[in-house]
Amino acid sequence: MKNLYDKLASRGAAALSDRELLAVLTDDRTTADALFKASGGSLVRLASEELTRLRMIGGLGLQRARLLTAAAEFGRRVAALQVEESDTLTTTADVIHYFRPRLEMLDREECWVVYLSASNRILESWRVSQGGVVATIVDHRLIVKRALELLATRMILAHNHPSGTAEPSADDKVLTERVGAAAALFDIRLVDHVIISREGYFSFYLSKML
Repeated sequence: MKNLYDKLASRGAAALSDRELLAVLTDDRTTADALFKASGGSLVRLASEELTRLRMIGGLGLQRARLLTAAAEFGRRVAALQVEESDTLTTTADVIHYFRPRLEMLDREECWVVYLSASNRILESWRVSQGGVVATIVDHRLIVKRALELLATRMILAHNHPSGTAEPSADDKVLTERVGAAAALFDIRLVDHVIISREGYFSFYLSKML
């Protein structure tokens, strides 16, 4: 572990691999390897594990499991605060960064819309709906109505898939078309529709972003 701590001291935590970061948090390379294997190499999946199950992986134990879950929550809260400080969205990466802390770990589906000015300044973020594990109902008329009230010229949709991949469903495609068409009637542009999951994301307009 000494070499790992030396690396941390000289190059910073950002220089550590995911496996090395786990080793520092658990103070044990063997336990870190077991955690890494159990999560399929996904820190996101590991961070979503319940404390009762996490403590059983690789002999982690209750005390270190508590530390690991606290570290995961600390990271989520920092990310959420950074999102709140954002005032513009100009790339798909910005959109993912903005929504991931809100949507990634939810066990229910939610749909959000961000209204933008012509200069991509955020006018408002609004949770349009929330539903169950596999679906939520969204009224495209209410989305466009709010855009007109805010005098928005652009908007972005985002929702999560808590129980699967980020690949869009048939309903997702229909929603995108309906909102885009309804907004266009008032010269409002649907810039993107992003789907967030624990395994990744999907952007309908990745190549057309802003």
